[in-house]
Order: sequence, then structure tokens, then C-alpha cells
Amino acid sequence: MVARKQSKDFSALVQTDAGPILGTVYEEYRLFQGIPYAAPPVGELRWKSPQPPEPWSEPRNATKPGNWCPQPQSGLANTPGGGTEDCLFLNVTTPHAASVGQLKPVMVWLHGGGPVGAGSPFDAHRLALIGDVVVVTLNYRLGIFGFFGYPGLQGAGGFGLEDQQAALRWVQRNIAAFGGDPQNVTLFGQSYGGLCTTMQLSSPTAVGLFQRAIIQSDPAAANFPRNAFTEGAPALPSLWRSRAEVEALGQYIVESEGWLDPAKTDPTTALKILRSLPATSLIPATAAFSCPVFGNAVQPENPAQALRSGHFQQMTVMAGGTRDEARYFVGVGYDFQGRPLQSITAERYAALLTESFGEAAPEIRERYPLSDYESPGLAWASVISDGVWALGNWQQNRALAEQVPLYVYEFADRQAPHIASFLPDVPPGAYHAAELNYLLDFFDQPAQLAPEQQRLSEQMIRYWTNFARTGNPNSSDLPAWPFFDPGKAVPYVQALTTAKAGGIRGIDLAAEHQLDFWSDLRAG
Repeated sequence: MVARKQSKDFSALVQTDAGPILGTVYEEYRLFQGIPYAAPPVGELRWKSPQPPEPWSEPRNATKPGNWCPQPQSGLANTPGGGTEDCLFLNVTTPHAASVGQLKPVMVWLHGGGPVGAGSPFDAHRLALIGDVVVVTLNYRLGIFGFFGYPGLQGAGGFGLEDQQAALRWVQRNIAAFGGDPQNVTLFGQSYGGLCTTMQLSSPTAVGLFQRAIIQSDPAAANFPRNAFTEGAPALPSLWRSRAEVEALGQYIVESEGWLDPAKTDPTTALKILRSLPATSLIPATAAFSCPVFGNAVQPENPAQALRSGHFQQMTVMAGGTRDEARYFVGVGYDFQGRPLQSITAERYAALLTESFGEAAPEIRERYPLSDYESPGLAWASVISDGVWALGNWQQNRALAEQVPLYVYEFADRQAPHIASFLPDVPPGAYHAAELNYLLDFFDQPAQLAPEQQRLSEQMIRYWTNFARTGNPNSSDLPAWPFFDPGKAVPYVQALTTAKAGGIRGIDLAAEHQLDFWSDLRAG
């Protein structure tokens, strides 16, 4: 385990372009937290592009995390809710070796969670030390604060993405002072953070801000039928939403919440009123604005179309997911409204198939019979893991690989540790986000990994940071990882699991997840 003892042998003071900051010096690395990369987006700056922070002259305390952005409590994501609009902060973890000599590769992490989450809970010191890289984590505006739209609102739906780009520009200007190389930046994120990474890849205003991308469990690649995220969730054939759609949604929410009458209020006055509302009034409606938006300056084109047509930054990409993505959403046991669920029964399994897939339900039930699974919940999780998550990522990866070099993985350790409580009949397996314990720690608490899992963690960190350094995850002391070649009958996918479970190796992902069946079914 990496040492956490504080040290006085290295300076905790770093000069940024806005002013000096004072961080924490540990025995092997330095940590700087709560660094403002933009002005607080409050008052007139709510729903506006991020602006530079006010400079300061005296050393600023960077030993504690900054505020989280406003968000609801989430049982599904296990987050407490709350936060404040003064939240545009980032954190830097840098090895002592980065204090002298050659500049290190930089990895910028985008957290997941949709309308919830923050950058500060992710402790990156293992990633930084084992991989010899500088790691940046950040907050960005979420939900209604980051992706709101309304007629006459400039930049509608793109403020959270603009925040991410503001942080990347901060990296360009300042990361060399922390020992990082601004010309060697990898953007990586998981779940909603993976979705944002995909969007930044195709954003014309992000050109030149990063050189490589790692996309982990991107949900926007998928076509979600009803109940697929959680029971009661609406169908989402695409997570991408047009600017016109989000503007219409904004009008609907504003009227339904009783904030004002759009028909009787001109847009300029309406926006002035909406900017004066307390953040706590907006939070209950925040989940309605979880979908990313195209049709604005930061994202003019539908990202799915941009990937297919090659309208994105041409760079080497790593992408993948987990073997049992949907077990998290089924097993944690909350519905779309955040209400606790009971275990899925055989009768409910049949009903879910019909509600979600209509006339195709009998064919799916025949392919995923309850007799093949220990519980109806596991059967349902397999349906969604295969027919939604695996299929969507497979199709997106094939489109990417037609344009750029691509390495594809599947995290497959079904004994991965977990924080959330799962229903007793749905063991977590390699659930959505399970790989994060092997790359990052949460809330300063390292995951309890068995010795063979610690070895896998070190191998994964080496893969991720090798890729960040050179664009190639391979090195002589790791199992070989070839490119994903869509022209081959079985494109190479690297399974990441422990030696006890078969070890790191190539797999036939399409066969494992029955993707031929699903491709035919969902195309028809």
C-alpha cells in the first residue's frame, strides 16, 4: 500500500496564474485541493459560460476539497445531496518526482453520476505514484445548473461541458508548475464522465486541450428501453438531446414547477427571474436535465453522428465497460423515483420483458430463461447488461475503430469489492463502476483488495498510465493488448480479471454477450 505519511522535504507552495496555493505534502506525493478554475457561477453568472476566477496574492489554502455542486440526494449513487453553486474547483495529485526533472503525463478525470457527484471523493495517489503521472480531478455544473435550456438562453445545455473545458484550459496554463506536461494530457471518465469524454472528443471547442481519451462505461452509446436504468425509468432511445428539445423542456419545467408563466413572460425577464431563484428551489428538478445537449457552440453536432462520420479529434482511444453493468442498477434496489425495491419475482421478470421490449419479449425470454439463472433479478440484469450496455458500447467501439486506433477492454472480476448494499438475490459481479476500485480510492479509503486483486489493480494502473504516456497500454511486463480491429471475425477485447478467474486475456465479447442476437433483434 502506498505511504500516506506527511513530509516536509518538498514545497507545498505552487504559483498558479491566479495566485499562489498551499497544498499538503505526503511522503511520496503532493495533493492540492479546492483550486478554483473559474469564478463562482452564481447570480448573473448562473447559466453562463465559466469566467476566470478573481486573482489572489496571499497563499490560498489548498489542503481541503472545494464545495460540491448543487445536487439531490441519491440512494442509487450513495451520495448525500446538497452542495452550493460556488463549486468550480479542481484537485491535483502529483508525485514528488514531478517536482524536478522531466514533465509527467497528465490524466484529467471526469466523474460519473449524472446529476450527482464530485471530483474530490476520488483519491488518485495510487494512480499517480504507480503510474508516475499527474492526476487532475474536478467538479463541473450538474443537472439543471449545467445542462438547462430555455428560449433565448445563450449556450443552452452546454454549461457543464464548458466547465470541463475551462478546467482543461487551466491545465494548459498551470499544470507545468505541478510537474505535468500540458502537451501530454489524457481525458478519462466513467459512466456520465465517459459520456462527457465522448462529447469532448467531438467538441470543436475542445480541440488541442487533450491528446488521448479513455472512455469507461459510456451510457450514451446505448438505446435504453423502459425500466433499463432502474424500474420505472422511461425509455431513452438516445441520451443525446437537441437544443430545441432542452429549450422546450426548460419551458415545461419552469411552468410545471410554478416558477413563472412562460406565455406571459418574455425570455429576458424570465431568465432574470430564474437566475434569482435560490439553488435549493432548482434542485428538485435537476434530474430532468441529465441528458447532454447538442446544437450549441460547444457541441454543434449529435455526437453519435460525429463519431460515425469522423467529425471528432483524431487520437488514440481506449474504451470499455464491465461484464455485469446492469447488476448495479438492478441489485442496489432503488426505482427511478429513489424508492426501495423488492427482489424481482418470476412474474415481474416476465412483465418487465413485455413492458420494455414489447413483441420481442417471448424471444428474449427464450434466450434468457429463468432456468439458466440463480434468480429472476440476475436474469433481468443479464438482459440489460447484454442487450443495452454491451451492445451499445460494441456498436460505438466499432464506429470509433473505423476512424482511429482503439484499445477495448472488459473489466471482469466478479469478486470486486463494493460499497453499496445489493439485494441478496443479485450478487454484484463485475457491476457498473466496479473497475474504479482498481484505479482510484474513494473518500480517502482504499478498497479492500485481496492479493490477486491488488496485482490486477497494479496491472490496470500500468495499462491506463502507459496509455496516457504514449498512447499504447502495452509494456514488456504486462500481457499483450492488441488493437481492436473491426475487420476481424473476432475483434480483440482484453478481459481484465484476476489470475484465479482466468487472468488477463483476449475474449470474444460478442459471443459472451450474445450480440449477434441483440443486433438483429434491436435493428428490427
